Amino acid sequence: MADTADAPAAVNGGSLLDSTKTATAMTDLSVPTGAAAAFDSVTNGPVAQNVKDHSAKASAELSNLAASRKTPTNPAATGQPLTHYHSFFSELLSWKNPRASAIAYASIVSLIFAARYLDVIRWAFKLSWMALAVTVSAEAAGKLVLSHGLATQMRPRRYYTVSRATLDSMIGDVHELVNFFVIEGQRILFAENLGASAAACVAAFISYYLVKLVPYWGLAVIGTTVAFFVPLIYTTNQELIDHHLKNASDAIGAQTAQVRSVAQKQADHLATVGKQYAGDYTGKVQEMLRGRSASPTAPTKAAPVPAAKQPVFPVPPTEEPKKQTIPEPEPVVPAAAPVSEPLGEVPADPVAAAEKEPLVAL
Repeated sequence: MADTADAPAAVNGGSLLDSTKTATAMTDLSVPTGAAAAFDSVTNGPVAQNVKDHSAKASAELSNLAASRKTPTNPAATGQPLTHYHSFFSELLSWKNPRASAIAYASIVSLIFAARYLDVIRWAFKLSWMALAVTVSAEAAGKLVLSHGLATQMRPRRYYTVSRATLDSMIGDVHELVNFFVIEGQRILFAENLGASAAACVAAFISYYLVKLVPYWGLAVIGTTVAFFVPLIYTTNQELIDHHLKNASDAIGAQTAQVRSVAQKQADHLATVGKQYAGDYTGKVQEMLRGRSASPTAPTKAAPVPAAKQPVFPVPPTEEPKKQTIPEPEPVVPAAAPVSEPLGEVPADPVAAAEKEPLVAL
């Protein structure tokens, strides 16, 4: 009875223990299995695969961009060979490798903003003194405690150096880069490519007025953006832009042809009139030459009669001056006053006339 009663309990107890152990083992196994599955889904999932694909494409495009540094076959107008940076920048700005061009644009703009907003030089000094403080402290502490410096243990067996080949390659690249800017500046200045020279003129004109409003770093960002995105816009809408450029070129050509035809007509008219006048004057000259050959003795011209000269000063008189007689005026006798009273005796002798002053002719 006891054995019979204990049998089911033993069976039940054994089944419960086994189930507990099995569940615990499955739980212990499921945890790393789930983490591995999550890690595998992250590393091998669609997002990770997309990132890997883009990384591989970007690496391939960067390799293609680096391989494009070849000297162009077409020389300059002077016959001089161009630099391999002409091909490099042409490949970079044409967006034939879009990921490489985007990375280059983002890098340049990031450097401009870093130079503007980050105190890189101060940070470099800070990093220098912190690194030197760590190495000096480690070396001093190691010599005091361990009798040998810790910085000495980390010292490489051979210091790093720059090989002559690497330095020559860097100098050669710098030399090619400098010559690229020098050659391109001269090509733009002497209008080897009229479109490029006109674009540079417009850019310089706009920059002259923008520099009064925009800081230099902002002007650098604008210039970089224009240099990278204008070729991209052109390559994206090349058919439409070429169509409008062709229409504008045709209109300009028609106007130029019209002006040229009008100028040619005016030139022909002036040439005809000039020939006519030249013929007339030639005929007159020939007639004059024939007349001279027919009468070799030229007719004598009558000498002109000189006009009578007027005397500059008046002629002096030649006769004696005549004395002019001026008649003497008659004396005026005053009227007799009325006799109111008897007058006295009248003198017997007449009153002598008053002496008159002789008249002198002035």
